[in-house]
Amino acid sequence: MIGRIALGGGIATAAAAVAGWSIARRVTAPVGPRTFDLTIRGVEYDDDDLIVVNRTEQTTAPGIYNLWFEHGGWAQLSTEVIDRGPTRVARRITGTAPGLTPKDGDRASWSGIYFATPAYAGLDARDITITTPAGSCPAWRIDGDPSTWAIHIHGLGSTHAGTFRGVRAATELGHTSLVVSYRNTVEGPRVGTGRSTLGHTETADVDEAVGYAVRRGAQRIVLFGWSMGAAIALQLADRPRHEGLIAALVLDSPVLNWTEVIKANCAHSGLPAAAGHLAIPWLTIGPLARIAGLPGRIPLRSFDWTARTADLATPTLILHGTRDDSVPIRLSRALLDARPDLVELATFDAGHTLCWNTDPDRWRQAVTTWLKARAPR
Repeated sequence: MIGRIALGGGIATAAAAVAGWSIARRVTAPVGPRTFDLTIRGVEYDDDDLIVVNRTEQTTAPGIYNLWFEHGGWAQLSTEVIDRGPTRVARRITGTAPGLTPKDGDRASWSGIYFATPAYAGLDARDITITTPAGSCPAWRIDGDPSTWAIHIHGLGSTHAGTFRGVRAATELGHTSLVVSYRNTVEGPRVGTGRSTLGHTETADVDEAVGYAVRRGAQRIVLFGWSMGAAIALQLADRPRHEGLIAALVLDSPVLNWTEVIKANCAHSGLPAAAGHLAIPWLTIGPLARIAGLPGRIPLRSFDWTARTADLATPTLILHGTRDDSVPIRLSRALLDARPDLVELATFDAGHTLCWNTDPDRWRQAVTTWLKARAPR
């Protein structure tokens, strides 16, 4: 009996270890190609061009979105959802990539990344390169007030084009903007196994963008961070040498506690939320992290702003969707409750990083009004 119990315990321990290793590998996986999992079911050309797709929670969501096509190109869609029977809906096409003619049967990807290039976002940008510890990271610079800069940091698995939604607000305020990339992303240099360190090593790359801005006259910097980009922004604002320089944080769907985010994503994938705890040793213990393919341990506690509320010292605006199943909005509400002196929260009926898409005008107004109130007099 004792032998059977010991054997059963050993098997359970081994299974838990394998599960934790697998989840840690999945969370930090190198960026893969975009998934084109949506089939165009019809295209209607009339006074208004319409694309017909299957009825899903995504395709019926309020707001404006983009379809990225497997064969290249994109189509911007309006917020109007038109019924096409019990299983399908149509969305109006408001803009397309040059030369694109969508066809029945095309494969596409639904996305909140609405603007493909700076020009399509109405931005006059120039390509630059930021030299970082990981290598050369491409960036866009949009010139404005040379003393006030906004640095825009995209999230895990996204691209820096996703931040144009925020760049437009910064440009409206007259700020100079840097739209940055960092290691092991679609645009950034590949380092080691290509795995993400969840903002730990990536912060050093974005820190070089801060240095770039300062060397060119920045006296005041606003950090815009999306999802994991928000985690990076919080790390930068916490560095003593940036005290008095980083004046404000604008965070969309921010990662404030990686353990809770990993648990939420386990639940979203059909696993028990508690399974997320199994991954933590594989991320935070050096030898295990290296077995999982990481360069070293990730200090997740330093990214836990639900525990570090007393350390927050920078005025922070959070924009978060109530339907976010990747980064629970309760984390943002907890930070607001703990630090109402520094934190404001604007909520949207939206999924992860889709607040702007759901209501672009309200998102822009919330950001610009809040930043104007904190501008130097």
